[in-house]
Amino acid sequence: MRVTENTNFNIIRDTMERSRERMGTLQLQSSTLRKINTPSDDPIGAAKVLELRTAKQNNDQYQINSKLAETFLNNSDQGLADLAEIMIRAKEIAIGQSSVISSSEETRVSVSEEVAQLFQQAVSIANRKIGDRYLFGGYKTQTPPVDLEGQYLGDDGQMMVEIANDVFISMNIPGVEIFNTHPRQAPDGRLGYEEPNREGPNEPENVNLFDVLQNFRIALLAGDMFGIHESLDPLDQVLGKLVATRAKIGARVQGLAYNEQAIERHNITNAVLSSNLEDADMAQVVSDLGKEETIFRSSLASAKRLIQPTLLDFLK
Repeated sequence: MRVTENTNFNIIRDTMERSRERMGTLQLQSSTLRKINTPSDDPIGAAKVLELRTAKQNNDQYQINSKLAETFLNNSDQGLADLAEIMIRAKEIAIGQSSVISSSEETRVSVSEEVAQLFQQAVSIANRKIGDRYLFGGYKTQTPPVDLEGQYLGDDGQMMVEIANDVFISMNIPGVEIFNTHPRQAPDGRLGYEEPNREGPNEPENVNLFDVLQNFRIALLAGDMFGIHESLDPLDQVLGKLVATRAKIGARVQGLAYNEQAIERHNITNAVLSSNLEDADMAQVVSDLGKEETIFRSSLASAKRLIQPTLLDFLK
C-alpha cells in the first residue's frame, strides 16, 4: 500500500500533538505539585479526594461545636463550684448557730445578714451568662432564669450539639437540675417547687437551694434553734447535688477532650491519604518531563527527514 505524503504528515502531527499534550500535563503537575488537577486526570481518585475534603470540613465544624460545648460546660462548672462555696459557708454558719452556747440573738441577727448576702450571690451566679446567653435557663437563654426571690423561670431544655457524625452531647445543665435535689413540676407549671405534701409516698422530698437559704435566714431571725439545726441536712443535700452535677459536667468535658483527639487523628489520617492520592511525585514528574522533551525533539527531527521536499524547496 502506498503511503502518501499527507498520511505521513498526519501521523507526525498526531504524534507531536500527543507528546505536547503529555508535556503540558507534566508541566501543570510540576507547577501545582499535584497529579490530580481536573477530575478527568483520575476520576476515582478525584472523587475520593473530594470525599476527604468534605470530611475535613465536617470535622472542622465538629471541633467548633466541641469548643462551644466545652466553654459552656466549663463556665457552668465554675458556677456550680461557686454555689458549693456558698452552701459550705451557710453550713458553717448553721453549725455555729445551732448550739445555744455559741449562739445569741445578736450573733443570729448578724449572720442572718451574711446569709442574705449569700442568697443574693446565689441568685447572681444562677443568672450568669456567656455573651448574650444565660447558662442555666435551659432553652430560655435570653432571659434571667432566676428572679430576685429565687424562683426558677427557665425550663428543663437540653441544648444538644453534634460533636461527631451522629454523636450529640448536651452542652448545658438546666438550672432546675442544679438548684433542686429531686426536681418535679409543680401544679402551677413551675419546675422544682412542688410542695412536700404533694410528694408521693415513695418519692424523696425535693430540696431547693434558694428555699433552703431563705428558710435558714428566717430561722436565724426568729431565733428558731430547731429550725437552724434542721437546716443542716437540706444544706448537705443541696451540696451533695452540686457535687454530683459537677461530676456529670466533668464526665462530659472529658468526653469532649477524647472526641477532639479522635477528630485530630482522623484529620491526620485523611491528610495522609489525600496526599497520597493527590500530590505529585516531583522526582518522577521531572524525570518524565525530561523524557517527554527528548521524545518531542526526536519527533521533530524525524518529521524533518520523513516529509519529502516540495517544489518550493527546489525553487529556493
